[in-house]
Amino acid sequence: MIGKPNFILFTLAVLGFAACQSPVPEQSLDVSSPSGKLKVQSFLTTEGQPAYLITYDGKAVIDTSTLGFEFQDATPLAGGMELVEQATSSTNETWEMPWGEQREVVNHYNELSATFRETAAPERSYRIVFRVYDDGLGFRYEFPEQPNLKEAVIMDENTQFQLTGDHQCWWQPGDWDIYEHLYNTTKVSEIDATSKGDPNLAQSYIPENAVNTPFTLKTADGLYLSFHEAALYDYSDMTLKVDPATLLLQSELVGSARLGYKTKRKAPFHTPWRTLQISENAGGLIESRLIVNLNEPNQLGDVSWFKPTKYVGIWWEMHLDKSTWDMASGRHGATTENAKRFIDFAADNNIGGLLVEGWNTGWEHWRDPGSREGVFDFVTPYPDYDLQEVVRYAKEKGVEIIMHHETSAAPRTYEAQLDTAFALMKKLGIHSVKTGYVGKIIPEGEYHHGQWMVNHYQKVLETAARFEVAVDAHEPIKDTGIRRTWPNFISREGLRGQEFNAWSADGGNPPEHLPIIAFTRMLAGPIDFTPGIFNIKLDPYKPNNQVNTTLAQQLALYVVIYSPVQMAADLPEFYEGNPAMQFIRDVGVDWETSKVLNGEVGDFVTIARQERGADKWFLGSITDENARTLPVKLDFLSAGKKYTATLYADGPTAHWNDNPINFTIQKFLVDSSTEMELRLAPGGGAAISLIPATEEEMQELKGYGE
Repeated sequence: MIGKPNFILFTLAVLGFAACQSPVPEQSLDVSSPSGKLKVQSFLTTEGQPAYLITYDGKAVIDTSTLGFEFQDATPLAGGMELVEQATSSTNETWEMPWGEQREVVNHYNELSATFRETAAPERSYRIVFRVYDDGLGFRYEFPEQPNLKEAVIMDENTQFQLTGDHQCWWQPGDWDIYEHLYNTTKVSEIDATSKGDPNLAQSYIPENAVNTPFTLKTADGLYLSFHEAALYDYSDMTLKVDPATLLLQSELVGSARLGYKTKRKAPFHTPWRTLQISENAGGLIESRLIVNLNEPNQLGDVSWFKPTKYVGIWWEMHLDKSTWDMASGRHGATTENAKRFIDFAADNNIGGLLVEGWNTGWEHWRDPGSREGVFDFVTPYPDYDLQEVVRYAKEKGVEIIMHHETSAAPRTYEAQLDTAFALMKKLGIHSVKTGYVGKIIPEGEYHHGQWMVNHYQKVLETAARFEVAVDAHEPIKDTGIRRTWPNFISREGLRGQEFNAWSADGGNPPEHLPIIAFTRMLAGPIDFTPGIFNIKLDPYKPNNQVNTTLAQQLALYVVIYSPVQMAADLPEFYEGNPAMQFIRDVGVDWETSKVLNGEVGDFVTIARQERGADKWFLGSITDENARTLPVKLDFLSAGKKYTATLYADGPTAHWNDNPINFTIQKFLVDSSTEMELRLAPGGGAAISLIPATEEEMQELKGYGE
């Protein structure tokens, strides 16, 4: 336990606050992180409204920000409150991820709980709980059972975050329907979300000048901040409305045009955690485990039926227009013959899974406007796809089929068949499914990120768990760390993915896209990005489109962009005979530990990860459109051991546009004292496997730099 909180007199001089900071009332509760660097003060304004501010190393990071709610047919919860109870506690524990970026996670925080009640009728009350870590904090509202608040119909949650400067930030619009936007790099005062449109998006709705989270910023002092939320259940996604003039961020919940409110909950209930990650370097944001720590422990127990894996798929060929999802076109991709071809390739290349899209009937009408309900069933294959035979053949070859359930954004159709669909999977021994929600949600007036759909995604997840099925969701609700509690939620899309390179009219994802994603979307959780494209120019299928990276960067993405399921997304014929394929065969997918060696948001990042259960390390480094030389120390390797480093690097003439497939492969000996220089081409990267050297290799290879 930490000390009992007291109402303490604070002065600006003692705390050394910036001149712009609002004065704090004389009476204030405070709680600090275990190191003492990060501090939260909670207090009532002169109007009796709960408020808080945050300091880091004695400087204000979030200035005075108020908290409250607006309800349907009830007075707001804002001012006129009094503090009636407070408590503090401390937790320091270590828990184990069944799969993840690292095996052991330290969960160390100090907690402050403050209960506020209206001084006048109807005397409603709620509690605000702050958990403060060295790498950030989370806070949430908790509404107890009470006579005058049986049900809350929330029209707005007015949670404020008052910034203390016009920070540089990386943002995408606060779209209620999709996260597949490119990121913008601007000052906060320059955010203009509502004018940003993308003709390639299947659906989009941006009603406010708001941004989606994670929302990452860098202060003039070099401090990195990222706003998000954790443990999103039975509540609406939180976007952040931006006032460019005052630099005020305020929660803007995704609503329902059909129901006319943002969120409805019966008491007792609590909101998701509102989170702020803080780091003195950009890499610290990636290494933070704040989001998963704010979730409850694993409630499924043993999930060893799911194995992290690499996979191939009948998928990319549809985006290249080589084949189609539907059978009526005469170019159906999901045939028994094609599936067996992919299975053979996977078995020969240390790849454990095959995703098959377009296997089930209904694809002829899946995008028909107004008639998408009832289009799909999830048990009936097309006549040219023998599901039973494909599964049998895959098992014989040691490959697991990954099921595909595209809902065409008709969740009621899917819910009616969940038990039947997952029972079929269990019968066949299939333990993973990729779900999809392309299109505008039916019923009309609901959005992908509203409470109604949050509850749908959760229902799918919980039903899948009963049948020992892991879920990889596309067009999802954003990740908020619930994979800790529900470790069968293995990955999500939730970003502008690889497919935009195949069919985007505006040139696809620019070279800066993934160096931004690593410090924004990836902070939420695992990403099914589908790396590994070797045919960068997409010839002969899409000669006017291309992937805007080098081949070496495509290899590096297997380490940089985290997911426990990683696709080798290209067609088998473009891997065959290419020596770069060896890295995909070798690279791990489940990690003992992960370290960010360097990075700047939107520019570059280098990450090293140790394979779980082995003394093998893999390193990935990527850059934007600028060439870079990055120094890297291998001091994370076990001391006193020699490793064979296989470096897959950009070649001397490599360039994301001019010569993307120019690469080199070098082998040499390294140890924990080795310092390397990685030379990255424009839009390029480097990938390294670091495996304990055999006696023969120690005789044959020279050390790095010799």
